[in-house]
This record gives sequence, C-alpha cells and structure tokens, in this order.
Amino acid sequence: MRYRTLPRTDISISEIGFGCWTMGGPNWSSANGQAIGWADVNEDEVRAGVKAGLDAGVNHWDNADIYGNGRAERLLAACFRALGVKPSSQVIATKVGHFRGTAPWAYEPRHIRNQCEQSLRNLGVEAIDIYYFHHGTFVGPGYGGALHDYLHEAAATMHALVKEGKVRAIGQSAYTDDDFERAVPVLRPHVLQNKANLRYDDFIRPGSRCQALMEKHQCGFVGFGPLDQGILLDKFDPARPPTFAEGDYRGGRKDFNPATLTGVREKLATARAKFGAPAAAGTLEDVASLSSMASRWVLAHPNVLSAIPGFRNERQARANVRAAADPPMSAEEVEWLRGVFRS
Repeated sequence: MRYRTLPRTDISISEIGFGCWTMGGPNWSSANGQAIGWADVNEDEVRAGVKAGLDAGVNHWDNADIYGNGRAERLLAACFRALGVKPSSQVIATKVGHFRGTAPWAYEPRHIRNQCEQSLRNLGVEAIDIYYFHHGTFVGPGYGGALHDYLHEAAATMHALVKEGKVRAIGQSAYTDDDFERAVPVLRPHVLQNKANLRYDDFIRPGSRCQALMEKHQCGFVGFGPLDQGILLDKFDPARPPTFAEGDYRGGRKDFNPATLTGVREKLATARAKFGAPAAAGTLEDVASLSSMASRWVLAHPNVLSAIPGFRNERQARANVRAAADPPMSAEEVEWLRGVFRS
C-alpha cells in the first residue's frame, strides 16, 4: 500500500481507502422520503471485508453521520473492536450536513457540535481525523423561518473543534464548482471530496475549476465512487438491468439501464484489449483488474490523495485493494483511457 499526506498536516492516508456508506444499510431522507441508503449488509461479511482491507494496509475509512443514521459509524467501531484494532491507529473520516435531526438546518452550529460528539461516541475515538461538511449548501432555514446563511458560523465552529482537539483535519464535500469556490476560502479545508471516476472527472480533470481551487488553497482531494457503484466492474448484464431493494439509493439512479450498461461494457472491452484481459469476464481476477484500473486512473490525477471504493464483503474488499499491488498509471495511459470514456 502507498500513502499520501494531507496538505498542511502530518496525516497520511492509504491511496485506497474504504467508503462506509454501504455499511449503513437501507435509509430514507427525512426531508423528501427518497432512498439514501444501500441494501442491508451482513455484519460478519462486513467485518471480513474490513479485515481484508487492514491486511492490505488500508488505514483510511470514510464514514458519515447520515449513513444508516449512525449505524455505519457504530458498525465500523464494532469491526475494529472484534479485530483487536485500535481506532487511533487508523485515519477515520466522517461527515456532518445531511442529517439535521431536530435542528432547522444541519449546519446550525449547536447541531454541528452535537453531531460531532455523537460521531466521536459512535466511532469510539477521542478525535475525528477528518471531519467533512457533507455538502456545500450553507443557506437554509433559520430559527425565525427565514433563510439563513450558515457558512461563516459553521466554519468558525469547525475551526473551534480543531482547537479543542476533537477534529484533526477539515474536509469539504460539495456537488458543484460554485459551492466549492464559495466554501473553500472561508472554511480553509485540508481536503475536498466528490465523485471521481472514468465516467465523471469534472473535479479532477487537469485545468478544471476545482483543480485551480486546490492549487490556490493547498487542498487535497478524495475521490468517492471510483468504481461508479459497480458499473465500471462490468458486473451488471445490460439485458437484465439490476433492481434494488427499498431504501437503496441505486434504485433511483438512471445509469442502471440497458443503453448505459451496454455502452460502458463496450468501453471496458476496449480497455481490456489495451491492458490485457487477465481472466474471463466476471471472475474475481477480472473484477479486481478492472477495479485496479479504475482506482489507479483516479489516483494518477493532480492533488488526489485517495480513492475510496465501497464494499460489502471480503470479495469486494480484496478486489478494491488490488490497485495497491499494481504500479501507478502513466500519464499516457490516463489520457488514453480518458479518450476511450469520452468517445
């Protein structure tokens, strides 16, 4: 495993981290009732996946208070206890922002503090290694009913938590360049997070607005969804698109359709021909090879610190960490693959 250091800190994280969203199981938004979770998980299988990651050198675990409304945080802590791992030996990230509880808006300062304390208890740690604001929408309902801009007071609260020793490094997740550009100069985060993969490279592409922002403010980047929720592993049959359980976010994604899956399959066939297919499609070796290609492609971009695929079991975890055993991707390979997936 290779490691990279967050700018302006002494925190080193594994290039392959593990996203913990799946660990929360089914969940629904309290605001609109939409599914925001995943299919339920078997806790023994999750623990085996955590062990496989640890054995490969993974030390970076990405969580959030909204993942199962705390279940994913508690399950990660339980896995560490069962495996005899001290949480302080790991780099644990979590987030605040989507779960608002009884507050009018999740970035209300007292709510941020309450959620920080709950996440500390859930995770069994004295300090959160990387604490993210989970989205970039800081304008929301205030106590008087009118809209209120929480950005500056939320940022002040986050920096106070750092001074108090409850947070080690600050992160900002957001979904648009506009939101990043508004939040970063005020919050001064060490790391940004958003989706990054062969099909979606808006934030990591050289010359992008986000890359310019990271250079200016000395931020790193963590890319979630490097495997695009399994689409880039060629695991779904276009002739029989997958269906998902209630409470699983993927049921509302439009990309799980025959046309998209067929198009991705064709592009992956081109990539296999270029890099050499190690085994028959669908085998563990093939899936691990595709996983490695996808994650190493993300990691080859400027300012990227870690790619964080999700996992549900040992098999998926072992496929995720294959990227650590393979050599870094060359600039020529990166551009060739970008061309394939932009065609």
